[in-house]
Amino acid sequence: MDLITAVIALSITGMLVGLASGLLGLGGCFIMVPVLYWVYTSMGFSSDIAIRVAFGTNLLVVLSTVLSSAFGHNKMGTVWWRAAIFIGIAGAIGAVIGATIASHLPGEVLKLIFVLGILAGAFRMVTIKPPKPGQEPEDNPALWAAWGFPIGIVSGMIGIGGGILMIPVMILVLKFKMHQAVGTSAAIMIFTSIGGVFGYIINGLGVEGIPPHSIGYVNLTAWLVLAATSVPMAQVGVIVAHKLPAKQLRYIFITMMIYMSLKMIGVFSWLGLPI
Repeated sequence: MDLITAVIALSITGMLVGLASGLLGLGGCFIMVPVLYWVYTSMGFSSDIAIRVAFGTNLLVVLSTVLSSAFGHNKMGTVWWRAAIFIGIAGAIGAVIGATIASHLPGEVLKLIFVLGILAGAFRMVTIKPPKPGQEPEDNPALWAAWGFPIGIVSGMIGIGGGILMIPVMILVLKFKMHQAVGTSAAIMIFTSIGGVFGYIINGLGVEGIPPHSIGYVNLTAWLVLAATSVPMAQVGVIVAHKLPAKQLRYIFITMMIYMSLKMIGVFSWLGLPI
């Protein structure tokens, strides 16, 4: 793959990521990681290096995007900052641990864990029953932290901000309403992405065979292209999110999770489908 093709692919990806971040309260990992992995392997980097750099770079883009997304949702009044801080700090600690674990696992194992994690999140979103009318989330910092830490570990392991796992937990267990879960999730990912980026930088220092212009497992060139296109689009996603019913928002969320999981493991290629 030549540089121009890579820049075009990453620019389009960045716009989709920004829209997903604002619309769904996600970092866009289920879009970015498969594309970054494809770009790096197409350039000749090993699958082990490609998947780790995809995870680390993705997390730095997530940080840029969710800062924009959280700001937009906060203006709409759907960010519960008290919950976001407790869940986020616990998640950030877990993300550093997860990134360290990932640096010692084979690339194919990481890719499989990524796909299984996304599909599990999609399945839980399908089976979630919306909170009963008038039901409010419990103000329980210990419970928030107890969920934030393990989700942070998984987030660090598979290079995601955590929203794709956190939103089902927030709705199913913590009884958040859909729009509140989306807004608060964006704020939580500020913390978890910082922890994950730190872990991937530290564990990637001195490793050979990493793409140029990288710090550890974080590639600054790809980050710049993705962030430049995703951050503005996050505000568009926020506006659209608050115009959609919660049920419709959830179905969009589930559909994108399933599609990118199947794309990552090559199901569509195996079936000969050009999607």
